[in-house]
Amino acid sequence: MLIAQLSDPHVTTGLLAAEPAAGLHRALGRVLALRPRPDCVVITGDLVDHGRPDEYAALRDLIGRFPLPVYLVAGNHDDRESLLDAFGGTPWLGGGFSAYYHVDHEAATVVVLDSLTPGSGGGNLGEEQLGWLDGVLSGRPDVPAMVFLHHPPVAVGIPTADTIRLADGPALAEVIGRHRHVVRVAAGHLHRTVTTGYAGTVLTVAPSTWKQSTLTMAEDDLIGWVAEPTAFLLHRVEPGGCVTHVVQISHSAGQTCGF
Repeated sequence: MLIAQLSDPHVTTGLLAAEPAAGLHRALGRVLALRPRPDCVVITGDLVDHGRPDEYAALRDLIGRFPLPVYLVAGNHDDRESLLDAFGGTPWLGGGFSAYYHVDHEAATVVVLDSLTPGSGGGNLGEEQLGWLDGVLSGRPDVPAMVFLHHPPVAVGIPTADTIRLADGPALAEVIGRHRHVVRVAAGHLHRTVTTGYAGTVLTVAPSTWKQSTLTMAEDDLIGWVAEPTAFLLHRVEPGGCVTHVVQISHSAGQTCGF
């Protein structure tokens, strides 16, 4: 199974809308140009920039005609109520009215977590959601599972970003560690590509389809923006594990497709 992971499009409206929208549109077009085409797309949070209903309407316009399944993840720039108002009950949220859900494909279980903490840049899952995750992962132990969320659950060596990571990352690791069929934990939030071991599996962080952040590893430096390529991750899930590729978009000579 092929899963394209896009992240942090920050769709908005008004004078600053063009660049984020174009970035997401280019990424989706690049997905369609892949052969074979992915089975689905997961967008790991910061779907819009301010969590406004008009921004979710703009997002829906962008993905509404996309021919592959798209699953949405809440990020810290999102608003849970507005997200559910716009997409609740649709396939974009797994057909339900919750921002955490799972979709059972024949070849893999796609699990989406909701780490949004209103009023905070950081994330949290909570005991209830972690218990739900444990139950979902117990349900199909013989099928590979991928777990998607917005906030990375570990420190990555970027001090400013590490202060707003997932607060209950160790508790998530306890759950993931009990389920050896979790072949990947996939996050966003950082606007950079990062890979590390986590809970007996691998954590991958996707870059942004809009703009990338600086690799700011000094304690006294602030994160800024840098003109690095936009990109997404392509996960190839098989019974024995998962291989992840970085697919460049903005600086790529690769084909894109319209939709």
